[in-house]
Formats: sequence, structure tokens, C-alpha cells
Amino acid sequence: MDLTYRPRRLRRTHSLRAMVRENLLSPSDFIYPLFVHQGSQEEEIGAMPGAKRWSLDNVLNEVHRAWGLGIRCIVLFPKISEDLKSEDGSECFNENGLIPRAISLIKKELPDMTVMTDVALDPYSCDGHDGIVSKEGIVLNDETIEQLCRQAVVQAQAGADLIGPSDMMDGRVGAIREALDDEGFAPVGIISYTAKYSSAYYGPFREALDSAPRLDTRKVIPKDKSTYQMDPANSREAIIEAQLDEQEGADILMVKPGLAYLDIIYRLREESELPIAAYNVSGEYAMVKAAAQKGWIDERSVVLETLLSFKRAGADLILTYHACDAAGWLRNQLD
Repeated sequence: MDLTYRPRRLRRTHSLRAMVRENLLSPSDFIYPLFVHQGSQEEEIGAMPGAKRWSLDNVLNEVHRAWGLGIRCIVLFPKISEDLKSEDGSECFNENGLIPRAISLIKKELPDMTVMTDVALDPYSCDGHDGIVSKEGIVLNDETIEQLCRQAVVQAQAGADLIGPSDMMDGRVGAIREALDDEGFAPVGIISYTAKYSSAYYGPFREALDSAPRLDTRKVIPKDKSTYQMDPANSREAIIEAQLDEQEGADILMVKPGLAYLDIIYRLREESELPIAAYNVSGEYAMVKAAAQKGWIDERSVVLETLLSFKRAGADLILTYHACDAAGWLRNQLD
């Protein structure tokens, strides 16, 4: 055939492919989620094979392991005891609570590790929602933000580097930015869950934290989070959320979930100059683990291809439960 252009010329050898590769994965791209709890031992999470709830005594070993693999940021999620949960989630700003103690321990032991936190009420709420639920079953926006600001300040006081509002209340980024600045924490960044969708992919995470919406005979509890998390059918709305978060002072924008919303990552990358993060959520993780356990897929190849897809779509950072495995595989590739 008389062809002038043959794209396969640059695919012919490994070294040629490496020379023209457009996107690369690095362990420093990853944010590693860690579940912590009040217990004295680590606990397996049934719906998330390989993931654990860590005690304060042994979470430091896992943080050191992540650091040794080249991961430079972890995010903490709390499994709170039932007796500490309440309708207003006030345990979230307890200075001696689980998360502030975990932050302090990690920053004392490994000060260079970037510590990100989660700001929302669902782990602390007896109703299982990200905000305060009225007797009429309405998740209250402004009243919730008052609690979130107090939570963010306590986390910053403990040593957090990045505050991650995951609640999807309107105006919370600006309010948290003002609260942090007023308390002398201007250097603390905000990584906002900008486009967080009301997704079915969150199930295993809610098992890990026991944070799903609950039934209550005393009042109406919304069965899901669709009145504040985004409609999966919408994409233009994500641009509005991103513009608002930028105006309010967000430093990094996040899309959650990641894999089913690559188009949203791409759109935000086109619209914003801020760093973009993708959240490779628990349901995505669990499906890969389940298929790998059945022998239906090659876990390493699928994970690395999935993570690379986030980069190709425009993500700078990837929050993933695969972080340590992926970092190890990438290191072996270099070796």
C-alpha cells in the first residue's frame, strides 16, 4: 500500500512508545485514603478487599509504607462510635476526637506527608447525612455550614494541610476559607469536592464508615443524598459548581466518582486552570477486586489502565484505594 502516514511506526518498539507517550503515572499523583477507628486492632472491610480500618496505634506503619512507595498525600476518614453520633454531628469538631488525634500523630511522626481531611457530617451523624436534617426531612444548608467551619478549623489546628469539603452544601468553600483565614490558617489549602454526584458507586465506602442514611421513627430521613449531591444526568452543572468553588477560594477541584465521570474531569480541565483531582471511589475499587479474585481480569493491568485514564482525561491527582499497589507496580516497571 502507498501510505504516507503510518501511525504504527511510533508503536513498533517499547522505547519508541515510551518516547511519544502523552501521559505518565507517578506515585506522587496519588492520594491514599485511610480509614481510622477507635479500636485497638486493624479490621478488614468486607466490601473492600485489601482495605482496612486502622487503629491509631498501627496507622503510622501504613503511612510510612505509603511514603516509602513514593506517595506524598493521605486522606483520613473516621469510623465513629455510635455513642458519639448525634443529630448535629458535633463530634466532628471535638479537638480530642479521632481525626484530630490521627492528624497530630501522623504530622509528628512524618511531618512531610501531606495530610488531607474530609469535612462533612455523615460519619458523625446519627441520621447518616452530610448535613443536619430537620424534622421535616430537609438537609439544612446554612446551619450545616456553621458545623463544617468549626470542623475545618479543628482539623487545621491539628496540622491538616488540605481541607476537603465533601458535603456539597452551597457556599461552604467560601465560608470555610473565611473561617480558616480568621483563625490564622491562611496557608491551609482547600481541595473541594466540586462535582460530587449522587452515585450508586459509594456503597462499600458507606459500609466502611457505617455512614449511610438511616431510618428514624422520630422524623423523616431522606433515603438518599440527591437533594444536595449532583444529578448523574448533568454535566453543565459541574461547570457552575467549579466556577463557584474557584470564586470562593478552592485550591484544587475534585470530581467524584472518577471512572464513570471522565467527561466531567475533561470539562473541568478545559474550564479551569486549577489542579483537578479524580476520586476513584470504593465501588470502582470493589468491582476490580471482585473480578480479579474470580480470575476474570488481570488486576495490575486493569488498575494501571484505569488510573491512566484519569490522567488522560485531565486529572492531576487521583484519590484511589489502589494507591500503594499501583505505586509498587510503577516502581517495578522502572526497575
